[in-house]
Amino acid sequence: MKRVADLVREEIRALSGYHVPPAEGLVKLDAMENPYRLPPELARELAERLSEVAINRYPPADPVALKARLRESFAIPAGLDIVLGNGSDEILQIVAMALAKPGATALSLEPSFAMYRISAIAAGLAYAGVSLRPDFTLDEGATLAAIERHRPALTWISYPNNPTGNLFPREAILRIVEAAPGLVVVDEAYHPFAGGASLLDEVAKRSNLVLVRTVSKLGLAGLRVGFAVAPRDWAAEFEKLRLPYNVNVLSAAAAELVLSRAGVLARQTEAIVADRARLEAALDKLPGVTRFASATNFVLARVPDAPRAFEGLKARGILVRTLHGTHSHLSNCLRFTVGTPDENARLAAALAEILA
Repeated sequence: MKRVADLVREEIRALSGYHVPPAEGLVKLDAMENPYRLPPELARELAERLSEVAINRYPPADPVALKARLRESFAIPAGLDIVLGNGSDEILQIVAMALAKPGATALSLEPSFAMYRISAIAAGLAYAGVSLRPDFTLDEGATLAAIERHRPALTWISYPNNPTGNLFPREAILRIVEAAPGLVVVDEAYHPFAGGASLLDEVAKRSNLVLVRTVSKLGLAGLRVGFAVAPRDWAAEFEKLRLPYNVNVLSAAAAELVLSRAGVLARQTEAIVADRARLEAALDKLPGVTRFASATNFVLARVPDAPRAFEGLKARGILVRTLHGTHSHLSNCLRFTVGTPDENARLAAALAEILA
C-alpha cells in the first residue's frame, strides 16, 4: 500500500501549515481583526437582507453587483478589472498557479506574510526570500540584487508589511517594479489604516503591477472576500483559475450591504487608528519593551522574553501572536492586534505585570 510519504510532494511535506490557535474564552488580539461589531440597526438590516437570499441557488458566475460595490467603495478606476477571491489568500494562490512555469521563481521580502511562501511552494514555484534590515526597513540594494540573480516570475510586497507594520518607501517599490522581469503583486490588506498610502494609481501605468485588497481588516473578516485589481490582460488569465462560485451568496450580499454604509466602517477605522496611538503610548511606558512604528491595525513589539510573555498573557485570558522563532529579526517579538480601548488597557496592564 502506498503511504502518504510516497505520494505527497517532498516540498509540501516539508511545509508547516498556517497555524490558527483556538481562541475560545480569550480576548482575541492575535489575528488583526476589527474588534467592533456592526451597529444594532445595521445588523438587523443585514439579517433581513440575508433572509431574502436564495441559498438554494448557486452564486452568479460573475458577481457584477459585488464588483460594482467594491469598485465604488475602493475608488477603482474603470480601466482596471476586479478578480474576486475567497479572501485574499485565494488570490495569492491563483496568481502563483498562473505563473508556475517549470523552473520559475517567486520572490518575497522577509519577514512578511507566510502565505506568500506557502502559496508559491504549493503551486510548484521555487521560492527566494530577501531579508529586510534588522529594523525591518527595506534593503533596496539587496532586493534589486536578488531580482537580478533569480529573475523571479513573481514578486510579492506587503504594503504596509505584515507582521512588522511598517510602510516601505513608495519610490523604492516602484523601482523594484521597474527592475522586475515578472509580475509584482502589492498586497494592500492594511490600506485602511495606512493614511492613504497606496499604489492603486500606478496599476494602469505599469504592465507588471497587480494590487491585492481585502475587506477583512475593515471589519468583515468572516465574509472572506478578497480581490485583485489588475489590468484586463492579467485579470483574464487569473479568471481562468478562479474556482466557480468561489464567493458565496451570503458573503456577497453582506459585503454589498455593509460597504454601502461606508460611514460605519470609516468611523470604526478612525477609532482603531486612534486606539493604535494610545496602545503605542502605553507600550512605550513599559520597561524593556521596544515598540515598532505601525501603519496597520496591529503593533509589533520586542519584549525581554516573548515565550514567557505570550504564555503569561494567555494565562490572563489574552491571546496575542508570538513571532519568536519565525525569523531571526523577530526574536522575542509579539504582535498585538489593536482591540477596543478596554481590551488594549487590559493588555497593557497584564504585560506590565508580567514584565515586573
